[in-house]
Amino acid sequence: MSTRTRPVKKTEAAPASDPPDPRGTPGTPGTRNTVVLLALTAVTNLADGIIKIALPVLATGITDSPGQVAAVALALTLPWLLVSLPAGVLADRADRRRLLWLAGGIRLLAIGWLIQTVTSDSTTIGTLAAVGAVLGTAEVIAQTSETALIPALVPRAERERANAWIAGVETAANEFCGPMIGGLLLTAGTGIALGSTWVAYLAAALLLLLLTGRFRAVRTTKDEAPTEPGTGTGTGTGTGTGTGTAPRTGRAPRAREFTEGLRYLWHHRLLRTTTLILTVLGASWGAWLALMPLVAKETMGLDARQYGIVLSALGVGGLAGTLAVTRINRLLGRRWAMFADLLGTLAMMAVPVLTTQVWAVATAAFLGGMGGTLWTVNSRLIAQNTVPDALMGRYSSAARLIGWGGMPIGAGLIGVLAEAFGTRVAFLVFAAAVAATIPPFLRIVTTDELRKSA
Repeated sequence: MSTRTRPVKKTEAAPASDPPDPRGTPGTPGTRNTVVLLALTAVTNLADGIIKIALPVLATGITDSPGQVAAVALALTLPWLLVSLPAGVLADRADRRRLLWLAGGIRLLAIGWLIQTVTSDSTTIGTLAAVGAVLGTAEVIAQTSETALIPALVPRAERERANAWIAGVETAANEFCGPMIGGLLLTAGTGIALGSTWVAYLAAALLLLLLTGRFRAVRTTKDEAPTEPGTGTGTGTGTGTGTGTAPRTGRAPRAREFTEGLRYLWHHRLLRTTTLILTVLGASWGAWLALMPLVAKETMGLDARQYGIVLSALGVGGLAGTLAVTRINRLLGRRWAMFADLLGTLAMMAVPVLTTQVWAVATAAFLGGMGGTLWTVNSRLIAQNTVPDALMGRYSSAARLIGWGGMPIGAGLIGVLAEAFGTRVAFLVFAAAVAATIPPFLRIVTTDELRKSA
């Protein structure tokens, strides 16, 4: 992704994104950490998937207003806009494993409070929105910290495989197993569903004890913040893409640290473009997840279990993408593998405009889930091979602020559109937005640009 304006001197340190020791052969810490991270991802995303269906379903039992149901989904994703940058600074300053424990404790408290309101029959839309906001904040902290840990705990040679499996497990658990199990558990009882989620979050906290290695960022004597494109000299000087860093000693002022990740991203043309495209894709996913529960109940006539099965098509597609990503990358290249996400998301948003047949909506969700995994694996690998370790937390939070920050915007906007013009028009607006990302993708995300980050 980045280019260099001059050869690297032999005396320069290796890129900070590489682990300092050659781990990764069977039985070594690199392999062990990959397994633990896979298990951690599976457990937490299984719980997240249950919550993803539980909160909207609980909301539809309280109100039939599209705006209020969408507001619950909005609260769950809004923290990506509000706390991403502080979470990134924390991930680069503090022990990242301790931050994961902090996020786990917040989740346990929030689920415990929701269980109490459900058992006392005092749950309101406000309660669901508040719980969603707290869980969303914990998710920001957890995912920012875990993403920053991967290049520190997993060697470069293993990252493509590790990212493929982590992204696949994340999608399968969050979009497939979680919603499907959540629908079944909700049929058995809301308390059972929420109690199972609480146990899963507790198990995830215990799994963190098995990680080995360093959990704090490695700091260098170079500034992590980029100069203008083509002027830097550090861990990846830029020409057209602009990824340079200027020498500097000491830490950045605290106020500046909040924006270093954003400035690094913004001066990197390829990272900036893919992140902005992801904003539109994320907004579309947020919109789909916010409105589809009500469409499934009111228009398609599905109960919680049936909706969970439809939602699980996302995860089946994601799992298919995990199994196929390496082969697709070899056959088509990273560019067309990532382009598949644009087509899959376009199908997700366009199909509800044309029909509400269950098989059609589920098929579109499958395509969206598969494309999403292909994008996730490749974009994570590109960033991990490009961004310095000392900046990884802030870069990840900045990328998610812009990219994933689209999810709450989409969730809120589609609720307003559906209230005013109906669900079909609302989905049509988002389908048009996704289609509009195709020209800039084809113009900027080229094979040559992607090869520079390999």
